Amino acid sequence: MSGIDTTRERAARLDDGRPGAAGDGGAASADTAVAAVAAARAGWAAGSQASPTQAMAARPSGSRPGSEARAARPGRRRGRRRAAWLDAALTAPALIVYVGLMVIPVGFAVYYSFTRYNGIPSQAPQWIGLDNYTRIFEDPAGEMHSAIWVTVLIAVVGSFLVNGIALGLALLLQRTTKFNSFGRAVMFYPHVLSALIVGFLWQALLGPQGAINSLLEQWQGGRLPFLSDPTWALWTLIGVIVWAQFGVQLVLYIAGLQAVSPELQEAARIDGANKRQVFANVTWPALAPTVTITIITSILSLLKAYEVVLGLTNGGPGDATQTWAYEILAVSFANNKVGLACAQAVLLIIAAGILSFSIIVMRRKAESGAEAA
Repeated sequence: MSGIDTTRERAARLDDGRPGAAGDGGAASADTAVAAVAAARAGWAAGSQASPTQAMAARPSGSRPGSEARAARPGRRRGRRRAAWLDAALTAPALIVYVGLMVIPVGFAVYYSFTRYNGIPSQAPQWIGLDNYTRIFEDPAGEMHSAIWVTVLIAVVGSFLVNGIALGLALLLQRTTKFNSFGRAVMFYPHVLSALIVGFLWQALLGPQGAINSLLEQWQGGRLPFLSDPTWALWTLIGVIVWAQFGVQLVLYIAGLQAVSPELQEAARIDGANKRQVFANVTWPALAPTVTITIITSILSLLKAYEVVLGLTNGGPGDATQTWAYEILAVSFANNKVGLACAQAVLLIIAAGILSFSIIVMRRKAESGAEAA
Protein backbone atom coordinates (compact mmCIF):
# COMPACT_ATOMS: atom_id res chain seq x y z
CA MET A 1 0.00 0.00 0.00
CA SER A 2 3.00 2.27 0.35
CA GLY A 3 3.32 2.51 -3.46
CA ILE A 4 -0.34 3.48 -3.79
CA ASP A 5 -0.01 6.08 -1.03
CA THR A 6 3.07 7.47 -2.72
CA THR A 7 1.19 7.70 -6.04
CA ARG A 8 -1.72 9.38 -4.25
CA GLU A 9 0.62 11.97 -2.80
CA ARG A 10 2.32 12.62 -6.19
CA ALA A 11 -1.02 13.02 -7.95
CA ALA A 12 -2.21 15.39 -5.25
CA ARG A 13 0.96 17.47 -5.54
CA LEU A 14 0.57 17.60 -9.37
CA ASP A 15 -3.06 18.66 -9.09
CA ASP A 16 -2.18 21.28 -6.43
CA GLY A 17 0.54 22.69 -8.67
CA ARG A 18 -1.59 22.77 -11.85
CA PRO A 19 -3.19 26.16 -12.51
CA GLY A 20 -6.89 26.24 -11.81
CA ALA A 21 -6.92 23.02 -9.78
CA ALA A 22 -9.14 23.18 -6.70
CA GLY A 23 -9.19 21.04 -3.61
CA ASP A 24 -12.05 18.77 -4.63
CA GLY A 25 -10.79 18.53 -8.21
CA GLY A 26 -7.30 17.63 -7.04
CA ALA A 27 -8.60 14.95 -4.73
CA ALA A 28 -10.74 13.50 -7.49
CA SER A 29 -7.76 13.44 -9.88
CA ALA A 30 -5.61 11.76 -7.26
CA ASP A 31 -8.29 9.14 -6.63
CA THR A 32 -8.56 8.55 -10.38
CA ALA A 33 -4.82 8.09 -10.77
CA VAL A 34 -4.67 5.74 -7.79
CA ALA A 35 -7.51 3.68 -9.22
CA ALA A 36 -5.70 3.44 -12.56
CA VAL A 37 -2.45 2.29 -10.93
CA ALA A 38 -4.27 -0.26 -8.79
CA ALA A 39 -6.09 -1.65 -11.82
CA ALA A 40 -2.84 -1.84 -13.79
CA ARG A 41 -1.04 -3.70 -11.00
CA ALA A 42 -3.94 -6.08 -10.57
CA GLY A 43 -3.91 -6.88 -14.29
CA TRP A 44 -0.14 -7.33 -14.31
CA ALA A 45 -0.36 -9.69 -11.33
CA ALA A 46 -3.04 -11.74 -13.09
CA GLY A 47 -0.69 -12.33 -16.02
CA SER A 48 -1.92 -9.57 -18.28
CA GLN A 49 0.24 -8.55 -21.24
CA ALA A 50 -0.03 -4.84 -20.40
CA SER A 51 2.45 -3.23 -18.04
CA PRO A 52 1.44 -0.66 -15.38
CA THR A 53 2.87 2.08 -17.58
CA GLN A 54 0.72 0.90 -20.53
CA ALA A 55 -2.33 0.76 -18.30
CA MET A 56 -1.67 4.34 -17.23
CA ALA A 57 -1.68 5.26 -20.91
CA ALA A 58 -5.31 4.11 -21.11
CA ARG A 59 -6.57 7.22 -19.41
CA PRO A 60 -10.14 7.35 -18.07
CA SER A 61 -12.93 9.29 -19.73
CA GLY A 62 -12.16 12.41 -17.71
CA SER A 63 -8.64 12.71 -19.20
CA ARG A 64 -7.62 14.98 -22.10
CA PRO A 65 -8.51 13.50 -25.54
CA GLY A 66 -6.97 16.36 -27.50
CA SER A 67 -3.47 14.88 -27.56
CA GLU A 68 -4.71 11.63 -29.10
CA ALA A 69 -6.70 13.52 -31.78
CA ARG A 70 -3.70 15.68 -32.61
CA ALA A 71 -1.55 12.57 -32.95
CA ALA A 72 -4.08 11.01 -35.37
CA ARG A 73 -4.34 14.06 -37.68
CA PRO A 74 -1.11 13.47 -39.66
CA GLY A 75 -2.20 9.89 -40.40
CA ARG A 76 -5.57 11.09 -41.65
CA ARG A 77 -3.94 13.67 -43.88
CA ARG A 78 -1.65 11.00 -45.35
CA GLY A 79 -4.68 8.77 -45.96
CA ARG A 80 -6.48 11.56 -47.78
CA ARG A 81 -3.42 12.26 -49.93
CA ARG A 82 -3.12 8.57 -50.85
CA ALA A 83 -6.81 8.43 -51.79
CA ALA A 84 -6.46 11.60 -53.91
CA TRP A 85 -3.41 10.19 -55.74
CA LEU A 86 -5.22 6.89 -56.31
CA ASP A 87 -8.25 8.70 -57.75
CA ALA A 88 -6.00 10.75 -60.02
CA ALA A 89 -4.13 7.63 -61.19
CA LEU A 90 -7.39 5.85 -62.04
CA THR A 91 -8.88 8.88 -63.81
CA ALA A 92 -5.79 9.92 -65.77
CA PRO A 93 -5.90 7.21 -68.53
CA ALA A 94 -9.54 7.91 -69.42
CA LEU A 95 -8.93 11.67 -69.24
CA ILE A 96 -5.91 11.42 -71.54
CA VAL A 97 -7.86 9.36 -74.08
CA TYR A 98 -10.80 11.78 -73.95
CA VAL A 99 -8.61 14.84 -74.39
CA GLY A 100 -6.57 13.20 -77.15
CA LEU A 101 -9.52 11.88 -79.15
CA MET A 102 -12.17 14.52 -78.47
CA VAL A 103 -10.96 17.85 -77.10
CA ILE A 104 -7.86 18.29 -79.26
CA PRO A 105 -9.54 17.30 -82.58
CA VAL A 106 -12.48 19.60 -81.84
CA GLY A 107 -10.02 22.40 -81.07
CA PHE A 108 -8.29 21.87 -84.43
CA ALA A 109 -11.66 21.78 -86.19
CA VAL A 110 -12.62 25.11 -84.64
CA TYR A 111 -9.30 26.61 -85.78
CA TYR A 112 -9.56 25.24 -89.34
CA SER A 113 -13.14 26.53 -89.61
CA PHE A 114 -11.71 30.07 -89.73
CA THR A 115 -9.23 29.21 -92.49
CA ARG A 116 -9.10 28.26 -96.14
CA TYR A 117 -7.40 24.88 -96.08
CA ASN A 118 -7.36 22.01 -98.56
CA GLY A 119 -5.90 19.36 -96.27
CA ILE A 120 -2.48 19.19 -97.95
CA PRO A 121 0.20 19.28 -95.23
CA SER A 122 2.67 21.19 -97.41
CA GLN A 123 0.26 24.12 -97.76
CA ALA A 124 -0.40 26.20 -94.66
CA PRO A 125 -3.99 27.18 -93.78
CA GLN A 126 -4.94 30.74 -94.75
CA TRP A 127 -6.87 32.72 -92.14
CA ILE A 128 -10.16 34.04 -93.61
CA GLY A 129 -12.20 34.75 -90.47
CA LEU A 130 -15.94 34.08 -90.73
CA ASP A 131 -16.03 33.56 -94.50
CA ASN A 132 -16.79 29.83 -94.20
CA TYR A 133 -19.70 30.48 -91.85
CA THR A 134 -21.01 33.23 -94.11
CA ARG A 135 -20.87 30.86 -97.05
CA ILE A 136 -22.80 28.21 -95.12
CA PHE A 137 -25.63 30.60 -94.21
CA GLU A 138 -25.80 32.17 -97.67
CA ASP A 139 -25.45 28.75 -99.39
CA PRO A 140 -24.92 29.92 -102.97
CA ALA A 141 -25.06 26.34 -104.33
CA GLY A 142 -28.29 25.53 -102.46
CA GLU A 143 -26.89 22.28 -101.06
CA MET A 144 -26.41 23.02 -97.36
CA HIS A 145 -29.93 24.25 -96.70
CA SER A 146 -31.38 21.13 -98.33
CA ALA A 147 -29.08 18.92 -96.23
CA ILE A 148 -30.13 20.72 -93.03
CA TRP A 149 -33.80 20.26 -93.88
CA VAL A 150 -33.32 16.53 -94.53
CA THR A 151 -31.39 16.15 -91.28
CA VAL A 152 -34.04 17.95 -89.22
CA LEU A 153 -36.78 15.79 -90.76
CA ILE A 154 -34.86 12.60 -90.03
CA ALA A 155 -34.10 13.71 -86.46
CA VAL A 156 -37.66 14.75 -85.57
CA VAL A 157 -39.66 12.03 -87.32
CA GLY A 158 -37.06 9.35 -86.63
CA SER A 159 -36.89 10.22 -82.94
CA PHE A 160 -40.67 9.91 -82.52
CA LEU A 161 -40.76 6.61 -84.40
CA VAL A 162 -37.72 5.13 -82.63
CA ASN A 163 -39.00 5.96 -79.14
CA GLY A 164 -42.61 5.07 -79.89
CA ILE A 165 -41.74 1.65 -81.32
CA ALA A 166 -39.18 0.96 -78.60
CA LEU A 167 -41.58 1.88 -75.79
CA GLY A 168 -44.41 -0.21 -77.26
CA LEU A 169 -42.21 -3.27 -77.64
CA ALA A 170 -40.72 -2.73 -74.17
CA LEU A 171 -44.21 -2.86 -72.66
CA LEU A 172 -44.76 -6.18 -74.42
CA LEU A 173 -41.36 -7.68 -73.57
CA GLN A 174 -40.80 -6.37 -70.04
CA ARG A 175 -41.64 -9.68 -68.36
CA THR A 176 -38.74 -12.12 -68.15
CA THR A 177 -39.69 -15.24 -70.10
CA LYS A 178 -37.85 -17.38 -72.63
CA PHE A 179 -39.89 -15.98 -75.51
CA ASN A 180 -39.35 -12.39 -74.36
CA SER A 181 -35.61 -12.95 -73.97
CA PHE A 182 -35.48 -14.30 -77.53
CA GLY A 183 -37.56 -11.35 -78.73
CA ARG A 184 -35.23 -8.86 -77.08
CA ALA A 185 -32.21 -10.43 -78.76
CA VAL A 186 -33.92 -10.35 -82.17
CA MET A 187 -34.98 -6.72 -81.75
CA PHE A 188 -31.52 -5.62 -80.62
CA TYR A 189 -29.68 -7.50 -83.38
CA PRO A 190 -29.98 -4.77 -86.09
CA HIS A 191 -28.00 -2.41 -83.88
CA VAL A 192 -25.15 -4.90 -83.74
CA LEU A 193 -24.69 -4.69 -87.49
CA SER A 194 -22.57 -1.95 -89.00
CA ALA A 195 -24.67 0.95 -90.25
CA LEU A 196 -22.94 0.73 -93.62
CA ILE A 197 -23.80 -2.97 -93.88
CA VAL A 198 -27.40 -2.14 -93.00
CA GLY A 199 -27.50 0.35 -95.86
CA PHE A 200 -26.10 -2.14 -98.38
CA LEU A 201 -28.46 -4.85 -97.11
CA TRP A 202 -31.60 -2.77 -97.60
CA GLN A 203 -30.31 -1.41 -100.91
CA ALA A 204 -30.12 -5.00 -102.15
CA LEU A 205 -33.71 -5.55 -100.99
CA LEU A 206 -35.35 -2.25 -102.01
CA GLY A 207 -33.30 -1.13 -105.01
CA PRO A 208 -34.79 -0.94 -108.51
CA GLN A 209 -33.36 -4.39 -109.22
CA GLY A 210 -33.68 -5.56 -105.61
CA ALA A 211 -35.33 -8.70 -104.28
CA ILE A 212 -38.60 -7.05 -103.24
CA ASN A 213 -39.13 -5.29 -106.57
CA SER A 214 -38.34 -8.51 -108.41
CA LEU A 215 -41.03 -10.34 -106.43
CA LEU A 216 -43.52 -7.50 -106.97
CA GLU A 217 -42.88 -7.59 -110.70
CA GLN A 218 -43.52 -11.32 -110.82
CA TRP A 219 -46.70 -11.12 -108.73
CA GLN A 220 -48.22 -7.80 -109.84
CA GLY A 221 -46.23 -6.82 -112.92
CA GLY A 222 -44.97 -3.55 -111.41
CA ARG A 223 -42.27 -2.05 -109.21
CA LEU A 224 -42.26 0.46 -106.37
CA PRO A 225 -39.80 3.41 -106.46
CA PHE A 226 -38.38 2.84 -103.00
CA LEU A 227 -35.03 4.44 -103.88
CA SER A 228 -35.62 6.01 -107.29
CA ASP A 229 -38.22 8.63 -106.33
CA PRO A 230 -37.01 11.53 -104.08
CA THR A 231 -39.97 11.37 -101.67
CA TRP A 232 -40.01 7.59 -101.53
CA ALA A 233 -36.25 7.51 -101.02
CA LEU A 234 -36.38 9.95 -98.09
CA TRP A 235 -39.07 8.03 -96.23
CA THR A 236 -37.40 4.72 -97.02
CA LEU A 237 -34.19 6.11 -95.54
CA ILE A 238 -36.02 7.17 -92.36
CA GLY A 239 -37.59 3.73 -92.05
CA VAL A 240 -34.25 1.93 -92.42
CA ILE A 241 -32.56 4.21 -89.88
CA VAL A 242 -35.39 3.62 -87.39
CA TRP A 243 -35.16 -0.15 -87.91
CA ALA A 244 -31.42 -0.06 -87.26
CA GLN A 245 -31.50 2.10 -84.14
CA PHE A 246 -34.57 1.31 -82.04
CA GLY A 247 -32.89 -1.70 -80.37
CA VAL A 248 -30.83 0.46 -77.99
CA GLN A 249 -33.87 2.46 -76.91
CA LEU A 250 -35.76 -0.81 -76.42
CA VAL A 251 -33.16 -2.02 -73.91
CA LEU A 252 -33.25 1.32 -72.07
CA TYR A 253 -37.03 1.30 -71.83
CA ILE A 254 -37.09 -2.28 -70.56
CA ALA A 255 -34.59 -1.34 -67.85
CA GLY A 256 -36.69 1.70 -66.94
CA LEU A 257 -39.91 -0.33 -66.75
CA GLN A 258 -38.30 -2.92 -64.52
CA ALA A 259 -37.27 -0.13 -62.13
CA VAL A 260 -40.88 1.07 -61.69
CA SER A 261 -42.21 0.15 -58.26
CA PRO A 262 -44.70 -2.74 -58.56
CA GLU A 263 -46.18 -1.73 -55.19
CA LEU A 264 -47.28 1.63 -56.63
CA GLN A 265 -48.83 -0.05 -59.66
CA GLU A 266 -50.65 -2.55 -57.47
CA ALA A 267 -51.91 0.24 -55.20
CA ALA A 268 -53.28 2.10 -58.24
CA ARG A 269 -55.09 -1.06 -59.42
CA ILE A 270 -56.58 -1.57 -55.96
CA ASP A 271 -57.87 2.02 -56.08
CA GLY A 272 -59.73 1.13 -59.28
CA ALA A 273 -57.36 2.43 -61.98
CA ASN A 274 -57.39 0.61 -65.31
CA LYS A 275 -54.27 -0.21 -67.37
CA ARG A 276 -54.27 3.10 -69.20
CA GLN A 277 -54.60 5.08 -65.97
CA VAL A 278 -51.86 3.07 -64.27
CA PHE A 279 -49.52 3.76 -67.18
CA ALA A 280 -50.39 7.48 -67.36
CA ASN A 281 -50.23 8.21 -63.63
CA VAL A 282 -47.65 5.72 -62.31
CA THR A 283 -45.51 4.17 -65.04
CA TRP A 284 -45.00 7.18 -67.29
CA PRO A 285 -43.88 9.62 -64.54
CA ALA A 286 -41.43 7.00 -63.26
CA LEU A 287 -40.03 6.65 -66.80
CA ALA A 288 -39.28 10.38 -67.12
CA PRO A 289 -35.47 10.07 -66.67
CA THR A 290 -35.35 7.16 -69.12
CA VAL A 291 -37.42 9.07 -71.68
CA THR A 292 -35.05 12.03 -71.45
CA ILE A 293 -32.02 9.83 -72.04
CA THR A 294 -33.58 7.94 -74.95
CA ILE A 295 -34.77 11.09 -76.71
CA ILE A 296 -31.37 12.77 -76.42
CA THR A 297 -29.40 9.71 -77.55
CA SER A 298 -31.74 9.01 -80.46
CA ILE A 299 -31.69 12.62 -81.70
CA LEU A 300 -27.90 12.82 -81.48
CA SER A 301 -27.57 9.55 -83.36
CA LEU A 302 -30.01 10.69 -86.06
CA LEU A 303 -28.31 14.07 -86.49
CA LYS A 304 -25.07 12.39 -87.52
CA ALA A 305 -26.62 9.81 -89.86
CA TYR A 306 -24.07 9.09 -92.57
CA GLU A 307 -23.23 5.41 -93.05
CA VAL A 308 -26.79 4.31 -93.79
CA VAL A 309 -27.16 7.15 -96.31
CA LEU A 310 -23.91 6.16 -97.99
CA GLY A 311 -24.86 2.50 -98.28
CA LEU A 312 -28.56 2.89 -99.10
CA THR A 313 -28.95 5.94 -101.39
CA ASN A 314 -25.53 7.60 -101.59
CA GLY A 315 -27.37 10.89 -101.11
CA GLY A 316 -29.64 10.40 -104.11
CA PRO A 317 -31.65 10.58 -106.14
CA GLY A 318 -30.12 13.99 -106.75
CA ASP A 319 -29.61 15.51 -103.29
CA ALA A 320 -32.93 14.29 -101.87
CA THR A 321 -31.32 12.25 -99.06
CA GLN A 322 -28.14 14.19 -98.40
CA THR A 323 -27.85 14.78 -94.66
CA TRP A 324 -25.72 17.29 -92.77
CA ALA A 325 -23.08 14.68 -91.95
CA TYR A 326 -23.12 13.42 -95.57
CA GLU A 327 -22.56 16.98 -96.79
CA ILE A 328 -19.54 17.30 -94.49
CA LEU A 329 -17.86 13.98 -95.25
CA ALA A 330 -18.87 13.09 -98.80
CA VAL A 331 -19.06 16.57 -100.35
CA SER A 332 -16.84 19.11 -98.58
CA PHE A 333 -14.03 16.80 -97.50
CA ALA A 334 -14.15 14.92 -100.81
CA ASN A 335 -13.59 18.22 -102.65
CA ASN A 336 -10.66 19.19 -100.37
CA LYS A 337 -12.66 21.95 -98.68
CA VAL A 338 -11.39 21.15 -95.20
CA GLY A 339 -12.00 24.62 -93.77
CA LEU A 340 -15.61 24.65 -94.97
CA ALA A 341 -16.18 21.09 -93.72
CA CYS A 342 -14.82 22.02 -90.28
CA ALA A 343 -17.16 25.01 -90.11
CA GLN A 344 -20.09 22.74 -90.98
CA ALA A 345 -18.99 20.26 -88.30
CA VAL A 346 -18.69 22.99 -85.66
CA LEU A 347 -22.22 24.19 -86.41
CA LEU A 348 -23.49 20.61 -86.17
CA ILE A 349 -21.85 20.20 -82.75
CA ILE A 350 -23.36 23.48 -81.55
CA ALA A 351 -26.82 22.53 -82.82
CA ALA A 352 -26.64 19.11 -81.13
CA GLY A 353 -25.50 20.68 -77.85
CA ILE A 354 -28.25 23.33 -77.85
CA LEU A 355 -30.88 20.72 -78.65
CA SER A 356 -29.69 18.36 -75.89
CA PHE A 357 -29.57 21.06 -73.22
CA SER A 358 -32.99 22.33 -74.28
CA ILE A 359 -34.51 18.88 -73.82
CA ILE A 360 -32.88 18.54 -70.37
CA VAL A 361 -34.13 21.97 -69.28
CA MET A 362 -37.68 21.27 -70.48
CA ARG A 363 -37.66 17.91 -68.72
CA ARG A 364 -36.53 19.48 -65.43
CA LYS A 365 -39.17 22.21 -65.68
CA ALA A 366 -41.82 19.58 -66.27
CA GLU A 367 -40.66 17.58 -63.26
CA SER A 368 -40.55 20.65 -61.00
CA GLY A 369 -44.01 21.68 -62.16
CA ALA A 370 -45.37 18.20 -61.43
CA GLU A 371 -43.82 18.26 -57.94
CA ALA A 372 -45.27 21.73 -57.24
CA ALA A 373 -48.71 20.57 -58.33
